[in-house]
Amino acid sequence: MKINRRDFIRKSSLTAAGAGLFTILPSSVWGAKVAPSDRINVGLIGCRNHGFSILRHHLANEGVHCVALCDVDENVLNSRAESVKEINGDEPRLYKDYRRMLELDEMDAVIIGTPDHWHCLNFVHACEAGKDIYVEKPLANTIAECAIMVKAANRYDSVVQVGQQQRSNTAFLETVGIVKSGGIGKLRKIEIWANFNYGIGANFAEDRDVPEGIDYDLWLGPAPERPFNNARFHGSWRHFWDYGGGLFSDWGVHLLDMALWPDNLLGGPEKVMSYASNTSEQSRMRDTFDTMSVLYPKKDYVIQYNMTAGIQVGPWDRLYGVAFVGDDGTIVTNRDGYMLQPEYDQSNNRYRAESRNVSTAGEAHDAHVKDFLDCIKTRNTPSCTPEMGYAAALHAHIPNIAARVGETYLEWDEENMRFKNSEAANRLVTPEYRRPWRLPEV
Repeated sequence: MKINRRDFIRKSSLTAAGAGLFTILPSSVWGAKVAPSDRINVGLIGCRNHGFSILRHHLANEGVHCVALCDVDENVLNSRAESVKEINGDEPRLYKDYRRMLELDEMDAVIIGTPDHWHCLNFVHACEAGKDIYVEKPLANTIAECAIMVKAANRYDSVVQVGQQQRSNTAFLETVGIVKSGGIGKLRKIEIWANFNYGIGANFAEDRDVPEGIDYDLWLGPAPERPFNNARFHGSWRHFWDYGGGLFSDWGVHLLDMALWPDNLLGGPEKVMSYASNTSEQSRMRDTFDTMSVLYPKKDYVIQYNMTAGIQVGPWDRLYGVAFVGDDGTIVTNRDGYMLQPEYDQSNNRYRAESRNVSTAGEAHDAHVKDFLDCIKTRNTPSCTPEMGYAAALHAHIPNIAARVGETYLEWDEENMRFKNSEAANRLVTPEYRRPWRLPEV
């Protein structure tokens, strides 16, 4: 079990003094603005896009240093190394194979910014190496992988922050607080929507030779062997089941996480009713769906998710959002803020709730990263645990599975980790890894 890093250093010093031993520390340590016990060394796996953005948020905090970068694309790797040096002067070690990077004893934490099909292996091996972890969402690309990751985090006592940063967003923090306190009366329904142009899929491209500097076999990793194609690679991999779950998985976990928060719901949905199709006439390369409608019946209310990729408009003049509908009012929230519209009580000639309009929020990556860094030092629990990531991921994966096997209704047995009413769906619970990669055992 890990202990507080500062306690470890303090206790080690006392032990040395008691034994008559003295350690001479360099003058640069005593003169540093940040004590050695407060320095956090991080490494990044997957450097091209969002992973590097999250690293930037880490490096914006005093005492945080980048000691390693890992990417299968040498072009990306070298470019990001230069960027890190420009940010704070760090000169990280560079790796193509993340397993070599995890051997660095001086590295305290790992940021996982790889495609979804890599999360489980990266995560479990990082836990085994004794690292704390900031992992991007969705937690993993399949149900079984998500469950393995939760088990690994608990077994190895790793501090884990899942990159569902809306758990640190002030608009959603206040919204959920209002809902939990009864500020909109009894919760009746939660409506979710997400409409984005990019979700329509990738432009068509021909198979081609692997570009110079890319270890494509390592990029594929446990995924099936396929010819190299730009439409399946940088940026657009999420439109193919081998690596991701499309727009529904990409944005679904963020917004579904908010819908699960008021009642602190963990685990997969017991029942799912869904429709999914590719209804757009735009021709794209993709496996995933551009149009989905999903119902999640809960004990006292219903969650409803609608998605239409390829457009940029939506309800309440927001291309994405969550509406919490109660007897006394409705709160409509996205990352920028929230609006509470109260119901009017005709019999008492008054509004049933307090009207609000807050638009001072915004992205919360900085706060989410800060929370993770604080928890590395204190060993407290971060704001978005693996269990929360697991629940949000399953609420996205199960409708995707239903659509893939042609089911409109699925029942999930959480205890036995299987579907009650579809063997075809059960065959998609656990991935088949390409040799020599093996699904981790914890």
